[in-house]
Amino acid sequence: MATEDLPETFRVTTDEQLRAVSNLTRHRIMAVLRFEPATITQIAERVGLAKGSSSYHVRLLERAGLVKVVRTRKVRGVTERYYAMAARSIELPDPGEGGPDVLMRHAVADLEASPADGERHVRMAHLRLTEEQFAELGARLQALADEYRELSDPALPDASLVFALFHPSARVQAEGDTK
Repeated sequence: MATEDLPETFRVTTDEQLRAVSNLTRHRIMAVLRFEPATITQIAERVGLAKGSSSYHVRLLERAGLVKVVRTRKVRGVTERYYAMAARSIELPDPGEGGPDVLMRHAVADLEASPADGERHVRMAHLRLTEEQFAELGARLQALADEYRELSDPALPDASLVFALFHPSARVQAEGDTK
């Protein structure tokens, strides 16, 4: 199964699914499977895990419905399974006020683990926008991410794009005021 045959979105709705995606190791395994299927051995090599640990985490993801076996083949009498994502993207539930944003925590961990001497583009901008401008910027960022996801080639090195457009809480704004 090629990635273009996958459903567009998998919505995380159960506690089991949320626990599965909340783990950083499983997040990294899903990143390996984002563009092409891989075996437990291939996943272990790419993530830097022992095969047993890789197998354990993949089984949890499979049980939660986030990854699935897309093909098998016999190799020296052993059935080798190729796993792929169950959908092109994962939609997480809103964590609610004060709740941890799993996606942002994983993104920060991935950024911190990336090579310090590698090229990175990290920016933060504080903006004052109308609701219409806010909605337009969110749509433009999503369209740009979708455009480049379509251009992604599994033969090229991985790159991660993370963005968050949000209104900070009134308390955070008040604390940051310098008036």
